[in-house]
Amino acid sequence: MNDISSPRPRRVLIVGAGGFAGGFIAAESLRRGYDTTAAVRASTSRRWLSDPALRFLELDFEKPETLAQALRAEADANGLWDYVVYNLGATKALTFGDFSKINYDYLRYFLDALKAAELVPQKLLYISSLSAVGPKDEKTYTPISEQSVPQPNTRYGASKLKAEMLLAMSGTPYVVVRATGLYGPRDKDYFLEFEAIAKGVDFSVGYRRQMLTFLYVEDLARAVFDALEKAPAGQTYNLAHPHAYSQKEFRRIAARAVGRRHVLSVALPLWAVKAVSAVAEKWGVMRGKPSTLNRDKYNILKQRNWTVDISKARHDFGFEPHVDLEEGVEKAVAWYRKEGWL
Repeated sequence: MNDISSPRPRRVLIVGAGGFAGGFIAAESLRRGYDTTAAVRASTSRRWLSDPALRFLELDFEKPETLAQALRAEADANGLWDYVVYNLGATKALTFGDFSKINYDYLRYFLDALKAAELVPQKLLYISSLSAVGPKDEKTYTPISEQSVPQPNTRYGASKLKAEMLLAMSGTPYVVVRATGLYGPRDKDYFLEFEAIAKGVDFSVGYRRQMLTFLYVEDLARAVFDALEKAPAGQTYNLAHPHAYSQKEFRRIAARAVGRRHVLSVALPLWAVKAVSAVAEKWGVMRGKPSTLNRDKYNILKQRNWTVDISKARHDFGFEPHVDLEEGVEKAVAWYRKEGWL
């Protein structure tokens, strides 16, 4: 392992730097003065990784036998990494096998390569999801905590929990962060809701009260490095802005941001959304492309309680989100407009 007492800048490797959150994590790393390496695929767009201070390392997870050599060559050329941020993963896929391959097998390949190349870092931070926990207390809406027993009800959540378990047994010093609904500039999932509201309609699922939580992407990036620097190894943390919102509150905030005074609220029954999700998923399989609406998404949409207890993260590394939903949505919408999305 590395000695961070030397005067050289600390080095960090960000795996999955080309994803939605990856560019923000890389920017935060540079802001803090880290010597930063972005691990990407050869085909990954580097549009949001344009800072000349960034180093790049191309990794091919389809050829796991090449990973150790690639990691070792980069480390020999530029120095060992103190920390690793593992942000690689898939949020939608055609089958559980695809989820398992990308969210579990790729991590296994990477951990094996780190050991083979003798590059195990002081700490590896794995970005997981609150979906790894699954639905909890939909009667009194008790916030989800790290003591909540994980019972994921989606293929995505199950694959993330499987990866967490692998990491816990790997012998690698690790920290897991489970983020709730992540949003901000460049995000494509919440954009669909903003787009619908901009057109004057907002769809919700089910008739029972649903409490939603969110996390602005830059708050996640800050939390990643606060946890790397301060949190003890072997711990898991839930991350969210502490305030929970109803669908009505979210709609009001989004409508104000997109400049829409009147929005038609359409509440869809669960059975109808379930049926449409099944059909959309099968259509996606036929096309060979995952559908945004699928059975996994249905299970996420029907979950009523997304409230989160963040007291552990607050205590261990001072986690405190800076951006509330109103400010975050305004920033995201401004970016969408600038880029011509809205």
